[in-house]
Amino acid sequence: MLGDDVYAELDRRLAPVDAARAAAYPGERPGRQPVHTCYVPVDGVAPGLAARWGAAALEALDEHGLPDLGYDAGLLGQVLPRVRAKLAAEPVEDLRVDAEDGYRGRPDEEDDDVRRAAAAIAADLADGTAPPSLGIRAKSLEGPTRRRGVRSLDLFLSASRVRKATVVLPKVTDVEQVHAFLPVLDALEDAHGVALDLELQVETPQAVLGADGAVTLARMVHAAGPRLTGLHHGTYDYSAALGIAAAHQSSDHPALDLAKQLMQVAVAGTGARAVDGSTNLLPVGPREQVHTGWRVHAGLVRRALERGLYQGWDLHPTQLVTRYVATYAFFRGALPAAAARLAAYVERADAGVLDEPATARALAGVVLRGLDCGAVDTAEVAAATGLERTALDALAGRGAARPGSSA
Repeated sequence: MLGDDVYAELDRRLAPVDAARAAAYPGERPGRQPVHTCYVPVDGVAPGLAARWGAAALEALDEHGLPDLGYDAGLLGQVLPRVRAKLAAEPVEDLRVDAEDGYRGRPDEEDDDVRRAAAAIAADLADGTAPPSLGIRAKSLEGPTRRRGVRSLDLFLSASRVRKATVVLPKVTDVEQVHAFLPVLDALEDAHGVALDLELQVETPQAVLGADGAVTLARMVHAAGPRLTGLHHGTYDYSAALGIAAAHQSSDHPALDLAKQLMQVAVAGTGARAVDGSTNLLPVGPREQVHTGWRVHAGLVRRALERGLYQGWDLHPTQLVTRYVATYAFFRGALPAAAARLAAYVERADAGVLDEPATARALAGVVLRGLDCGAVDTAEVAAATGLERTALDALAGRGAARPGSSA
């Protein structure tokens, strides 16, 4: 038998490695991940925004009806009433006030537009109609826009009365921009008494692959630390930077798949999340055009979900229809098999599939995401799995918030 000195030496050498890995990869971020982020130009933000988006989505659904999206009629019959209820009660899960590319105001108008948007958010917070999570995208840290971007953040946080918000840093090109931005976030928190999370927008090739050949994304993730909640992909800026013709710019382009797969690898285990981008083909106009937009959007949402990207961007109220139809259909369709495999795993039964702890974690995660967004409810999950929410949280590895995180 080996002596204790061999084990002691092994522990001595690897204990620092264990500690470093645990610090860098704390695991799944606790709490709910929104299914989307809605971007609204700063000059288009007014009180009651979320309710107006929900009403507009319901009106479009009533006026045009849902086209054939390839779903089974029985599944669609379960989904549609839930979608209608969601659009009436909580149509926007995550909002970004956009003072960057979506905003077309003049530089001398931005201060006033930001203040008005902040006042609108404050009003919605006061009457309880604001989305569950919100934040702002300001301009990049490139030289021409650096001071303007930080000023808009300062103005918004001073007037919006938010106590927790997410700041999106767009067009990141270098790890040093992340390092330099963290003290700015600290100063904003101290000045306004607000907890700030950070999202990095991946829309430049330099954010994916650096001049030294390294994957810049991974360095950015670990530079940002526990404040980082997500990497968001910018479909159109990234496509254009690669020289992809406008007619072929889409979130399902193979070149964009590469970037998003690297995003997923970079955030895996860190608590941050990889987030899909948007489609600018909007479901507006005559019925045929609306139906075309819904088919495209539903297909892109379904495709992203199948690839493990559980959040994307929505740019128009009518996109909420297919955001929730595709999302709810995905999670409701996944529930029977996931529930059966979870029950067999917990009971150690022979169910024809030998699942390991990592697979059980993924299965529980899918069920919890369906619960979080309203695709399924607690009673039917408990009936299908025999598990309460706390047991599912434990299987999925959803623990308490980590030190240094505002989640």
